[in-house]
Amino acid sequence: MGDYSKALEFYEKAHKIFKKALPPNHPDLAISYNNIGQVYNNMGDYSKAIEFYEKARKIKEKALSPNHPDLATSYACIGKVYNTMGDYSKALEFYEKSYKIYEKALPPNHLNLATSYTCIGQVYNNMGDYSKALEFYEKSHKIYEKALPPNHPNLATSYSNIGGVYNNMGDYSKAFEFYGKSHKIYEKALPPNHPDLAYSYNNIGTLYKNMGDYSKALQFYEKAHQIFEKALPPNHPDLVTSYTCIGQVYKNMGDYSKALEFYEKSLKIREKALPPNHPDLAISYNNIGQG
Repeated sequence: MGDYSKALEFYEKAHKIFKKALPPNHPDLAISYNNIGQVYNNMGDYSKAIEFYEKARKIKEKALSPNHPDLATSYACIGKVYNTMGDYSKALEFYEKSYKIYEKALPPNHLNLATSYTCIGQVYNNMGDYSKALEFYEKSHKIYEKALPPNHPNLATSYSNIGGVYNNMGDYSKAFEFYGKSHKIYEKALPPNHPDLAYSYNNIGTLYKNMGDYSKALQFYEKAHQIFEKALPPNHPDLVTSYTCIGQVYKNMGDYSKALEFYEKSLKIREKALPPNHPDLAISYNNIGQG
């Protein structure tokens, strides 16, 4: 729900019980540290997230065999934080540790391997190495095609990832092709107010924005926003993304008062949800300054 302070409150209550009741290297303690780390990651407090993920990892390294899949999950969590922080070499280091365990421990078409390929693809996409990103997204996609039914939402996400790379490369016809495949699955597989459908509308909106078709972009961003408003609590971070996207289109159209209106809505949520030194707050201030 995006209510991270409440999430922390309950995870910490659970953790106090685990610490009293369990030996210091019990796997359930590692799960508890991991849960707290996830909240800090979502809050944008990445140093705290790493701190708790590392505590979880140390317990798992002592308690589990070196090729245990739970250890791979731990490495992946740490990799995700480094990816978000923009430390891509560190992200790759941990994602590859995770991937090597999955390769040894799991059958070749296991979904965890597909997730691992996807994570590595995301890092390469963020680094601007689009050919590498496509390589790993396509490896992931092949597993999903074999392991999942044709209208499974994970297949839609996979098509969307590939579409995103083509969008970044400026190959908009290819991006449309893959975003379209993704969207058709979401429409069949999900209820009409599901957030994943909103993300899909958002992706198509971004594509139109990049092509300079602002009226079409606005149309899709507003479809996404209507779903987010119904499906999410009022201070959810995904609403921030939605307001920001709409603000960007109005700015590009030269309607600066409208752009400011949406940038300020975005800022209000970020100010409530994030710590005062979070980089996303800086983005919000910058948007308003430019607007």
